[in-house]
Amino acid sequence: MSATATAPAPQHLRALAQANRVRLARAELKRQVAEDEVSVADVVLACPWEAESMAIADLLMSQHRWGRTRCRRFLAALPMTETKTIGSMTDRQRRALAAMLGGDPATAELSLR
Repeated sequence: MSATATAPAPQHLRALAQANRVRLARAELKRQVAEDEVSVADVVLACPWEAESMAIADLLMSQHRWGRTRCRRFLAALPMTETKTIGSMTDRQRRALAAMLGGDPATAELSLR
């Protein structure tokens, strides 16, 4: 019996494979949001691994009828930039954003205090 040891893949190939996994997982998440299988508020509150480094604008714009302008206006009501990543949001910001998405701006305003 001969045992052949396989060398681990070079670092750049492992990085490429990881980037592909993240890209495919994000595409699936965006598809689920677009088809109303998952709400953006649930994604923001749960912060799954595939959404940790995703910009909040990318997630918001994956909803039906949400473009750059609507996203920008929505985020202007909260002290948050479009490029803020979901993983870097504080718990207070997550709750405020989820409340705004649920249509309750009063709760969102209280969450930010």
